[in-house]
Amino acid sequence: MGKITGFLEVDRQDRKYLPASDRIRNYNEFVIPLPEDTLKSQAGRCMDCGIPFCHNGCPVNNQIPDWNDLVYNDSWHEAFLNLHSTNNFPEFTGRICPAPCEASCTLNLQEQPVTIKSIECAIVDRGWAEGWVLADVPATKTGKKVAVIGSGPAGMACAQQLARRGHDVHLFEKNAKAGGLLRYGIPDFKMEKHLIDRRVDQMTAEGVTFHFGVHIGKDMSARELTSSFDAVVLTGGSETPRDLPVEGRDLAGVHFAMDFLPQQNRRVSGEPLMNVEPILAGGKHVVVIGGGDTGSDCIGTSFRQGALSVTQLEIMPAPPEKENKLLTWPDWPLKMRTSSSQAEGAVRDFAVLTRRILGENGHVTGIECIRVDSKMQPIEGTEFTLKADLVLLAMGFIHPVHEGMLKELELPLDPRGNVAADTATYKTPLSNVFAAGDMRRGQSLVVWAIREGRQAAREVDLFLMGETTLPR
Repeated sequence: MGKITGFLEVDRQDRKYLPASDRIRNYNEFVIPLPEDTLKSQAGRCMDCGIPFCHNGCPVNNQIPDWNDLVYNDSWHEAFLNLHSTNNFPEFTGRICPAPCEASCTLNLQEQPVTIKSIECAIVDRGWAEGWVLADVPATKTGKKVAVIGSGPAGMACAQQLARRGHDVHLFEKNAKAGGLLRYGIPDFKMEKHLIDRRVDQMTAEGVTFHFGVHIGKDMSARELTSSFDAVVLTGGSETPRDLPVEGRDLAGVHFAMDFLPQQNRRVSGEPLMNVEPILAGGKHVVVIGGGDTGSDCIGTSFRQGALSVTQLEIMPAPPEKENKLLTWPDWPLKMRTSSSQAEGAVRDFAVLTRRILGENGHVTGIECIRVDSKMQPIEGTEFTLKADLVLLAMGFIHPVHEGMLKELELPLDPRGNVAADTATYKTPLSNVFAAGDMRRGQSLVVWAIREGRQAAREVDLFLMGETTLPR
């Protein structure tokens, strides 16, 4: 461990944000990195627990105590190598992962966990700055061809691992650029897209062939891929949004979050909007229905577009300000959290059910709500109305899109509507077809997508070669 008494002597210190009044003026990242000496002292707080509970919260199996120790001892390059041994894209997780590892940190019993996420991000950012990120080109080729469908974090991780093994990997993406929801869902102010572009360049140098603007099941037959490739990996994500079946849902000005967010991402990057109606929050009273991360992304984007007000509604009751750590630790706790976007001025209301959407001349003007009890049953007499010029539905995703590729392949689905694939081998009932990421497990975190992509790559390699050296 870095410093035996570090956790006793040094208080937790994490990255800060630019003031809200400054950051809402553009779509740039606004997190202020920690100085190097602060990072080293924060890494020295790691207790090197006999049982490293941070591993309990990290799906990609990051060796957190190891690279904390290396940072404390100024061994940044070794920390960089260690971090990349378990995580293909730590600059993604270092920015947008909610850090379940920190919730599992032993020091979190006193609400002072090690700043794991900030240290992770600092390691990889330094790696790029120092020129340590290089293409890992295989010495020999296997002669096997693999198609990966969907270039989100699961698809990118899977494709990179397989290419490094020597397979001829082709990554198919229906959009104009790679990244999935990292590019077309996560706003630029949370993660700038040049971070994805440089990984695409690295993967191209490693042998991955990208096919953009190719929608499998629409532009190209899925059966054609299964017959012409030795293995096919489905990593298309979970893209069917949860709808709100209430009166007024069809009014103009009511949109899914994932119709709203990708438009702004395309504006920032200069990518055409492809003949769709512009959805803009400028000068409007915005209501976001759904209290999760996607809802927060809608809030931050709305403020940057010039919304007059933003109200976020959640049907669940308000969580407690603090969790019962003796009950929940080291698992992810349910407690009140305020995102950077929510802190920019949003009004949040809990235990609220939307009864109907109001409108005039075919356009939304407000929503009629009622409060609910702990069983989510309406409480009569608590009705109220909110003014709304724009309503964004951010209530999560229920399963992958079934039309097109999945129906063509006639793949069985699990009870939740996800692709049914073995948890250990990621194999579907089709002999050479695998599934990973949100398409298999349902909507989840970027860190879980990377984990599943890496593990699926190992199973594909084992399937093709009869043995594998790829890590699980």
